Amino acid sequence: MATNLLKKKKQSTGLMDIGVSIFVLLILAMIILPLPPGLLDLMLILNMALSFAILLLTLFTKSVLEFSSFPTILLITTMFRLGLNISSTRLILTKGDAGKVIDTFANLVTGNNIIVGAVIFLIIFIIQIVVVTNGSGRVSEVSARFTLDAMPGKQMSIDSDLASGLITEEQARSRRNDLERETQFYGAMDGASKFVKGDATASIIITLINLIGGILIFSLQHGMGIGEALNKFGKLTIGDGLVGQVPSLLISIASGILVTRSGNDKSFGSSVIPELFSTAKVMFILSGVMVVFSFVPGFPTFLFLLVGLASGVAGYLLMENEKQEQAASIAQEQAQLANKRTERDKNRGEVVVPYQIDPVAIEIGYGLIGIADESKDDNIMNQVLVIRKQFAQELGILLGPIRIRDNLQLGVNEYVIKIKGNVQAKGDLFMDKVLLLMPEGEEVPFKGIPAKEPAFGLDALWIDESDREMADLTGFTVVDPLTVLVTHLKETIRQHSHFLLGRQEVKQLLEGLKEKYSVVIDELIPDIMRLGEVQKVLQNLLKEKIAIIDMVTILETLADYGTTVKDTEVLTEYVRQALKQTIVQDYLDAERTLNVITVHPDTEELISHSIQKSSAGSIPVLQGDLVTRLFDSVKSNHYDLEGKGIPHVLLVSPKIRPAMKNLLAYNFPELAVLSLNEVPNEIAITAVGMIEKVV
Repeated sequence: MATNLLKKKKQSTGLMDIGVSIFVLLILAMIILPLPPGLLDLMLILNMALSFAILLLTLFTKSVLEFSSFPTILLITTMFRLGLNISSTRLILTKGDAGKVIDTFANLVTGNNIIVGAVIFLIIFIIQIVVVTNGSGRVSEVSARFTLDAMPGKQMSIDSDLASGLITEEQARSRRNDLERETQFYGAMDGASKFVKGDATASIIITLINLIGGILIFSLQHGMGIGEALNKFGKLTIGDGLVGQVPSLLISIASGILVTRSGNDKSFGSSVIPELFSTAKVMFILSGVMVVFSFVPGFPTFLFLLVGLASGVAGYLLMENEKQEQAASIAQEQAQLANKRTERDKNRGEVVVPYQIDPVAIEIGYGLIGIADESKDDNIMNQVLVIRKQFAQELGILLGPIRIRDNLQLGVNEYVIKIKGNVQAKGDLFMDKVLLLMPEGEEVPFKGIPAKEPAFGLDALWIDESDREMADLTGFTVVDPLTVLVTHLKETIRQHSHFLLGRQEVKQLLEGLKEKYSVVIDELIPDIMRLGEVQKVLQNLLKEKIAIIDMVTILETLADYGTTVKDTEVLTEYVRQALKQTIVQDYLDAERTLNVITVHPDTEELISHSIQKSSAGSIPVLQGDLVTRLFDSVKSNHYDLEGKGIPHVLLVSPKIRPAMKNLLAYNFPELAVLSLNEVPNEIAITAVGMIEKVV
């Protein structure tokens, strides 16, 4: 059945292609072959029907991409009208008759006064050329330029959403295609608008030719009087011009409506009516103004009072609707509070259970409650599911539920992120604004609230939502409040992932592997290592941002060395060496080279002889001045390379690597410390700095 449907769809597509091709050929035929008056009437009626259909279609479209073929249709309809003009001109000049449609238009508009008809025709022509066509052409030109200028920023936004897991690869591909089609549409409209202007100019020229040519031909060759010829061909000319100009004006209006639409995913009527008649105060003021005008001498009192009364009634209905919505909102809040009290009172009679701290929790102020509204598509609840899936894929850890609750003790726009009950991050969000990331060294032409991007500490500015589109078009990176919170949450979890990996989570990871890799798990636990010791090794890896996705390699390495080595720090170093292919990938430059800062041999020897073991791991015990000089040298090398945008690591001997990392972890948490055994042989190494001798 599916095959039959596919065949029918292909046949239908083929028939449509053939039909369009025949229509285009008929347009060319009309230019060459004469049409009888009856057939011309049919073509003129079809032209008017097509123009009305195009206008109505633009009113119901929600996006320009729903009518992306409009520029091509604009060209075809323009050629169709010109073909009809040529056919009607041929009939007027040869027979003095152009069918009933043109004759009816002429008598309906002109009556017994040709001058009135000529003035109406000129007014329609001026409206189309000066107002509609010029305006829509200018909008198309500006939209094409702004859309093209905004492409890099929108592409970066799509890539950012894809990288953060907010959208899938298929959604990203669809957005890129829509962006490309939108740019092509406005570019095509910029050129197609010139056809409309040329069509209107050609119409006035053809009208003059019909008038002058008809009078000369029928007065000189057919013996008709000048007055009679002027009356006859004046009417026919005006009728012919109006029959062509009215459909042209309709399509010009459709073009203007389409290119001036803003992207709000609503049809024209669904968008304009609620926006135009949405405020009771405006309708009451309008009603008062109309009533005042009704008392001005000379004005039609009844009509002004009628409009004023209608405006007042509309304002009253809007006010009542606002009261009902406000009452419903208050009732909903009271119902929620009542449910909470009922649940609390119910719990008072139950057995008291110990309070369990949530692994990850977000507390929000009163002004941010809307961000957790499950009735909206974009809410923090949906994003939490994406975050848990992303960390399972990227780091290999299974996050538990992330609790979200309101906290009246926080500021209205404030939020905090807690890890195991302790506040680890906080920030402010403004729900009616968006966060603009300020490029370094550039001025921002927007007013707003200065801020810091909470996840990475970048300079930023909270700007009004109304300025978002202009900021996008100007090329700035703009982020909505929900994305700001989600990004901050992900970075906070990433930095504290080792705290979130408890014994229960490790057990769940092992149970997930047991079906396929039961041999290594049964060998390792509990005969060689206990579950808590495996947990310590995994925590050590996460602490240095090493994913634990390759659990099989990790467990096999622990099984190999766990029988002779019981120190979890040393076992972690063996695991790191087994994962060296994975570890080194994040620090390679574009040429697949590892840029390293080395340590002076004397300094390395000094650290090696001063290492002491503690419960927190190995650490070198050095005098204060030596530590200061060591930190100064690391800072000089590290920040210099970071400023130049060169990825790099600190490369040391395997013996001192854990101690060196523990020493630098607080002051330089972002600096990776690798040992020589963690660099694969095929990776090229380039020395870009050295920690100086500190003795």
